[in-house]
Amino acid sequence: MTDQLGTAIVTGAARGIGKGIVEKLAGEGYHVVALDRLDAVHDVADSLRAAGARIDSEVCDIRDRAAISAIMDRYAPIDVIVNNAAVTGSHFFEELTEEHFREAFEINAIGTFVVAQEGARRMKNGGRIVNIASRSFAGAPQMAHYVASKTAVVGLTRAMAIDLSPRDIRVNAVAPGVVDTEMLHYMTPERQKMMLSLQLLGRIGQPEDIARAVSFLASPENRYITGQVLIVDGGRSLGQGQLPPEESPL
Repeated sequence: MTDQLGTAIVTGAARGIGKGIVEKLAGEGYHVVALDRLDAVHDVADSLRAAGARIDSEVCDIRDRAAISAIMDRYAPIDVIVNNAAVTGSHFFEELTEEHFREAFEINAIGTFVVAQEGARRMKNGGRIVNIASRSFAGAPQMAHYVASKTAVVGLTRAMAIDLSPRDIRVNAVAPGVVDTEMLHYMTPERQKMMLSLQLLGRIGQPEDIARAVSFLASPENRYITGQVLIVDGGRSLGQGQLPPEESPL
C-alpha cells in the first residue's frame, strides 16, 4: 500500500463507526492517524499495520488543544480530517443536567472545532474535512443534549465551508442513522426491534455504510461539494418505516 492519497486524521477511531472509517481509508491507501482516548486504538492500528497499511495511533482527549496541536505538528501536512469522536446518552428532558449538556458540547461540538481548527492550520490547500453529525439533528427523543450538540456540528460544518473556501478546503458532514455499534447493543431487545421496524430498507446500518460515505466526501475526486450534510440512514428520515408485505402498494 502507498500513502499517495496523503495523511488522514480520524478521531474516535478505537471502535464502531470510527474504526470502520479507519479501515476504509487505510485500505484505500491513506496514511491514517487514528486518535482516541481509549488505548484500544493501538490494537486497531496494530491489526491494520500487520495487513500492510500505513497507520499510526495516538491516545488523546480531543478537548486538549495542546495535545491535538502536538499531534498535528508530528503528522503535518494534513490532507483529510474526519471528526468522529463523540459521546451520547439517553435521558428524559426533565432529568438532564448541565453536566450532561456540557460534556456533549465539549466533546461533540468544541472538540470537533478544536481538531478541525488545528488541522486546518496544517492542511494543504484543497484538503477535505468530514464531520460526523447525526440524523438526530432533525430531532430525537430523550437526547436533547446530544441533538443540540450534533445540530451545532451541522452549523459549524456550514460555517467552516464558507471560511475555508478560499483555500479550496471542502467541509462536509455525514449524518448517520441507527448503526450497529456498541451503543445499539445497550438498548433493550424491545427497543432494538422497534428501531428496526422504522428502517425503510429493513436493516440496521453497519459502520462500513458510514465509512463509504466518508470516503466519498474525503476523496480528492470530490471537487465541488462543500457545506453539505449527507444523511446516511437507510431512508429512515423519510418517516415511513418498513411496510409489511400485505400493506405494500406494489
